[in-house]
Amino acid sequence: MTIRERWEEIERRILSPQACLSAESRGRERTEEPCAVRTCFQRDRDRIIHCKSFRRLKYKTQVLLLPEGDHYRTRLTHTLEVSQIARTVARALRLNEDLTEAIALGHDLGHTPFGHMGEKVLNELAKKHGLAGFHHAAQSLRVVDRLEKDGRGLNLSWEVRMGILQHSKGQVDVRSGYGLANPSTMEAWVVRVSDSLAYLNHDIDDALRAGLIDRDALAPEMEEIISIPNSQRINDMIIDVIANSGAREIKFSDKMLAYIERLRGFLYRHVYARANAQIEDSRVEHVLTALFEERLKTNGGSPQEAVDMISGMTDRYALHFFQERFVPSPWPIPKAR
Repeated sequence: MTIRERWEEIERRILSPQACLSAESRGRERTEEPCAVRTCFQRDRDRIIHCKSFRRLKYKTQVLLLPEGDHYRTRLTHTLEVSQIARTVARALRLNEDLTEAIALGHDLGHTPFGHMGEKVLNELAKKHGLAGFHHAAQSLRVVDRLEKDGRGLNLSWEVRMGILQHSKGQVDVRSGYGLANPSTMEAWVVRVSDSLAYLNHDIDDALRAGLIDRDALAPEMEEIISIPNSQRINDMIIDVIANSGAREIKFSDKMLAYIERLRGFLYRHVYARANAQIEDSRVEHVLTALFEERLKTNGGSPQEAVDMISGMTDRYALHFFQERFVPSPWPIPKAR
């Protein structure tokens, strides 16, 4: 018996009946020989961590554009926080922690530069040029299926691929037929909940550090909410979702869900609107539109290739690329003789 087979047997003995067993995966698009040491989901996790798209997440905006402070979240640190929360919940519910981790690490690989403003602009550009639209979840699946490894993709297992696609509750319907309303596995459901739990908490933390929240203008109820230490809020939410999740669904208590919705509404009113103003929506639109149109001219008019190129850019590379293409270079001063 190989190490992998031994671990697959352990999964059968200790995991919940609702867990997705690695030995029962629906497999990969291209058949591969199993690894002697790692299960299929462990292999997928490792492939994601070592891919170029994962490394680029460290220079993609979470909320604040190119933050100069060392402690603000980026798309990479957000991903790691989602992974940590999701693993905690999965382990407590006796779900497959390896599958959960792989989905969490891959869920934002297709995100645009400049955060959700970049996503909004790219969605409009895609539709304008005849595509169905753009959403980072669908693009994340495209990254692992088609774009990584020079077009060969990572050849991930079906469960990881669907978990990546299904992680976002609010995504637009650009990939019909995949059952976006209900995740394919309990592990994918855990990642969906953990994604929201992570950003709701760390965005409050970053907004307070950046001075985006005017505490003098807050209602007493919201002042009380944001005054709770970040670690305590996260812990309370994790404990609540573990206690209230059943055999076939991952959910919060009604009281916690109401609290989460108040927190979400507060973030959209007091943080995201101000953060977008700092990013300057019209300028982001100008930069990405110029890059998109320029790519169409130099690439024979392929909108999908333009989408792939721009969504893969980091914030700083997009700005560098724009400056290189569209900002005049100063004439150099002659050297003194």
